[in-house]
Amino acid sequence: MATTQGPTFRELAVQALSSTERGYDLLAPKFDHSPYRTPDRVLDAVAAALRPLGPFARGLDVCCGTGAGVGVLRQVCHERVAGVDFSAGMLTVGRASLPDTQGAPDVPPVHWVRADARTLPFAPAFDLALSLGAFGHFLPRERPALFAQVRASLRPGGRFVFPVGAPPAPGSRAYWTLLGFDAAMRVRNALWRPRFIMYYRTFRLPGVLADLSAAGFAVRLEPLADLGARPDGSPRARLVVATAR
Repeated sequence: MATTQGPTFRELAVQALSSTERGYDLLAPKFDHSPYRTPDRVLDAVAAALRPLGPFARGLDVCCGTGAGVGVLRQVCHERVAGVDFSAGMLTVGRASLPDTQGAPDVPPVHWVRADARTLPFAPAFDLALSLGAFGHFLPRERPALFAQVRASLRPGGRFVFPVGAPPAPGSRAYWTLLGFDAAMRVRNALWRPRFIMYYRTFRLPGVLADLSAAGFAVRLEPLADLGARPDGSPRARLVVATAR
């Protein structure tokens, strides 16, 4: 566990045998003390990369969980921020940890919305959409519809951004860890219902870029220099910047 306040092995096992939504409802009270929360250094690197791309008025955190991305959007948006997630438990924690600050100077208000990202309930009102660490919960065949929903929530010229890490080297410890996790999850979902969808190796960049383009985005990659470089000099992580055409 990330800290002694994080979930126990038993709690993680119960979550893993639940549906995706129910699993996150159960994990929500301890999620921010688990290894699954996006690390602060990644949040800081994303915020630093976003500032030169602004200014932004309205921001949307897609699959916001407990609100790590909402905190980033509050730093770069000046009018309002919305977080959307299908887990009522995660939204409850987010509301408590990032309370609305309507009227506070320089801090936009936050609106928390319970909805499935595959059917977003928004008009094209946002300048910036962000997502952090959620794409493993969508099967590859679901990505085109997901990206189309985000595109429909953005104004023309709006940005959809998310960080992607460099893939682990074949044969490395990280490579085998992710391969083993995905294999175990496939076995679990073949044998147990309801399914829990979480895969690390299905979100591959070439297919993702193609799906973004098909959904109406012009896409480029920005190095997240604050996260360092690999031994060959390539960045450890990049920011996908998809601009609504």
